[in-house]
Amino acid sequence: MNAAPVILTGHAGVGEVVEGLALVSPDGFSARYDLDRVTGRISRESHALYGASIAGKVLVCPLAKGGFATSWALFDLRSRGLAPVAMLFTWANPVMVQGAVLAGIALMDQLSPDPMEAIRTGDRVRVDPKAGRVEVIRRAQ
Repeated sequence: MNAAPVILTGHAGVGEVVEGLALVSPDGFSARYDLDRVTGRISRESHALYGASIAGKVLVCPLAKGGFATSWALFDLRSRGLAPVAMLFTWANPVMVQGAVLAGIALMDQLSPDPMEAIRTGDRVRVDPKAGRVEVIRRAQ
């Protein structure tokens, strides 16, 4: 028997409806400094997800980091087919939102309950940014 899905809600995000497996990090995310854009893997050795691929995942982090390079870094990643399908943050900066729009990646933040508490790596997650809704289906234990 499957558990009832967990629903997170918030203001409208950006992007289209997508679904994927969650990859949760206790560290923030910078598309410029934490990522190898050629492989799509986290490349900063001190990052909790070091070596993990974010391609096709729903990346869940407490905060978005980065400056102007974020937009082209995400766009470059998407052009290589290595981008996450969605990014969920406790809080995202406007530059990360701009990069997500340019790259066509769904993004939401300021959800309730906090995605850092409600989502675990390996959960299946359906993100509907325009509705301000995230559905989490727990992975089997």
